[in-house]
Amino acid sequence: MLRTTSGTRRVVLGFFILLLSVVFVLPKQSQGLLQNVGKPIAQVLALPLGAFAALDRSARDLWERYLALRGVAEENQRLRREVEALRGRNNELREIAAAGQRLTALLALQSSQELRTVAAQVMGRDATNWYRGLVLNKGERDGIRAEMGVMTPAGVVGRVVKTTPVSSVVLLITDPNNAVTGLIQRTRDEGIVEGTAEGKARMKYIPLLSTVRPGDVVVTSGLTGGFPKGLAVGTVTRIEKAEGDLFQSAEIVPDVETRKVEEVLVITDPRPLGTGEGPGPSPKTGSP
Repeated sequence: MLRTTSGTRRVVLGFFILLLSVVFVLPKQSQGLLQNVGKPIAQVLALPLGAFAALDRSARDLWERYLALRGVAEENQRLRREVEALRGRNNELREIAAAGQRLTALLALQSSQELRTVAAQVMGRDATNWYRGLVLNKGERDGIRAEMGVMTPAGVVGRVVKTTPVSSVVLLITDPNNAVTGLIQRTRDEGIVEGTAEGKARMKYIPLLSTVRPGDVVVTSGLTGGFPKGLAVGTVTRIEKAEGDLFQSAEIVPDVETRKVEEVLVITDPRPLGTGEGPGPSPKTGSP
């Protein structure tokens, strides 16, 4: 009796496992099959079958959403790479446009000045504290020599102090070792403009009776050095006059931001064209 009961239980258990396997593998098909088996049994199994069917739909929806999110992520990465490439290209175009504007201004200055000049690009800056200077990509082969003046459309940059066949070193107007004769435009008083240790400029030897004041414009006097008369040097910001001194001095802010200069004109002959023999091979125009 006990053996027969145990076999019956094994048969029932096997049938139940088989039924659950069918339900798990084919939940939709199993629902239709159970409807034919009988309404009472179907009602009993309807709840778990519905749960399994809902679970199947949820798993399928989750997988589809995962695939969709993965596609969106890949698309976002592709778009991000495109944005980075476009941003880099935009920066390149801005640099080209800025360089074009600077070169246009430089060529306009070169055409307006009746001087012999050579256009050059800055290819290096002094990285030490010994002096404030620039290195240009033009040298003796282009007619550049020491003591020649250097300018931009904004005004005086400095003067050439050393040359090689293919490069030049320019001492900036803000270097304490540099000196240019200057003229106060309003009062017509002359003096010497030199650099300071703070990277600014100062005009010395201004007559005591001069009415120089902050805001006055200082230009080159044209009497010495490699500059013609009238090039912008800077603006007076402060007057220094001590009792007993024979001269006044003035602090000047240069018109040229020497740290940002990228292209310059080297004045190979400060005399107006046609007023004397130039240095020969120096061209009036030339690309930087």
